[in-house]
Amino acid sequence: MSSHDSAASPAPRVPLWNIANILTMSRLVMVPVFVWWMFLDGPWWRLAAFALFAIAAITDRIDGELARRRNLVTDFGKIADPIADKALTGAALVVLSLQGDLWWWVTIAILVREWGVTALRFAVLRYGVMPAGQGGKLKTVLQITALLLYLFPFGLLPFTDVFTWIAHIAMAAALAVTLWTGLVYVLDAVRLVRSAGNGGGDRPE
Repeated sequence: MSSHDSAASPAPRVPLWNIANILTMSRLVMVPVFVWWMFLDGPWWRLAAFALFAIAAITDRIDGELARRRNLVTDFGKIADPIADKALTGAALVVLSLQGDLWWWVTIAILVREWGVTALRFAVLRYGVMPAGQGGKLKTVLQITALLLYLFPFGLLPFTDVFTWIAHIAMAAALAVTLWTGLVYVLDAVRLVRSAGNGGGDRPE
């Protein structure tokens, strides 16, 4: 086969049910199980929910790496992955607030930012795509870290008050970065619309 024929060959079609998408769907399946375990009595169920949340968060990291390294990126994955992420963190925030462990205003502020930015991203899609930047990645890391601290049953350990304050500080940092990146995203979206799709560069998630 000539180099010309090789260059003209179509790229291999990525199967829908690849390992990256399977991990994404498994994360979605974990969400209702996590919520169920959170409402069961006993610290050991809370610990099990904590462990499941941690596993789900790890799969978020793994499926993205696999998709990029093995060229397994699909349109389905682009849509399902952020939905799975927001379903996981959103469920944790709501359950923690329902159980009185996290202030409702914090949950509402984060959820409004997350889903508002998602809606904004679709609204400006005709003008261009705004990929995640370092701010969005930092926001995700801080949110997951804070939620893991809130989910862990510190009643099983000594110095519970110390760990509680650490969790509060971590959530405050997560909230600050979440709102800041949301504001930056709105400003970037306005510039993108005004420039009729001529903007570029990385944007916060």
